[in-house]
Amino acid sequence: MNAPSTTADPFVHPALFYEGQEDYLAGTLPFIREGLLAGEPVAVSVPGPNLELLRTALGRNADQVRLLDMTEEGRNPGRIIPGVLRAFADSHPGRRVRIIGEPIWAGRTELEYPACAQHEALINLAFTGRDVTILCPYDITRLDARVLADAEITHPVLVDAGGERRSTGYDPHSIIGGYNIPLPEPATCVVIDAVTRDSASMAHARTATREQAHRAGLSRHRMEDVELVVAELLGNSVDHGGGQGRLRLWTEQGLLICEVHDNGHLTDPLAGRRPVSAGELRGRGLLLVNLLSDLVRVHTGPHGTTIRACFTRPTD
Repeated sequence: MNAPSTTADPFVHPALFYEGQEDYLAGTLPFIREGLLAGEPVAVSVPGPNLELLRTALGRNADQVRLLDMTEEGRNPGRIIPGVLRAFADSHPGRRVRIIGEPIWAGRTELEYPACAQHEALINLAFTGRDVTILCPYDITRLDARVLADAEITHPVLVDAGGERRSTGYDPHSIIGGYNIPLPEPATCVVIDAVTRDSASMAHARTATREQAHRAGLSRHRMEDVELVVAELLGNSVDHGGGQGRLRLWTEQGLLICEVHDNGHLTDPLAGRRPVSAGELRGRGLLLVNLLSDLVRVHTGPHGTTIRACFTRPTD
């Protein structure tokens, strides 16, 4: 599957529409084997059941493929580009790589889906000009019509049992903008307003965050992650969002949600999704937020930017 995209770009990003296990293997196994035969590094990051299906079908060749469970590695869609796709591609400089990435499955929630769709659109921006092929499977029997329609907009090439074709609806920027929607208001929340670099202001925000994380039942390790994420979001607001930010904290749908709003406007759609080298001092804050959170939702508009970082609460 080396068909070019709609331009001369060496990056190829097909969507695979499959129906059942046999169809899944017919669309993915040749892709993997062709890559191995050509000496191309191959990675597969798909939900657990499909991962085991491919592991079994590959047999001894499975040891030659980087196998990752997308439900773990990509729980937060904002983590997939830097933590999975770029991490693998960047580890093989000067070589063409193949990746199967299945970030959208039937278990994704309505809260998660907009971030998933934006992720699929942003892949096209993140890999422009790269010698990379990323095949994205979609289960047409379990995903709704909206998801499949969005897949045709975010992928320049479409593959199904009938063959391969170009997508006439390819327009990833419309998905990036279309899902940049105001976030629903919480029923109740703790509000810490006008947080600045002042030590007392930051200390108050940290204390409130720690208390809410404790009440949500998070482990000590995850509480530390929450505190770090909130500190990074507030620091970003102070530095780039008008000098202060508003922090809101609440729980809903099994999540602890930490939201920071400021008067800034986020103009870079890939902010927080680019890996940062050891020597770089900028760009770490939002990347860290994506790597540590279970879900990140963003809305930016004329009245400022709101970022919500979500953390899964432990179940009894």
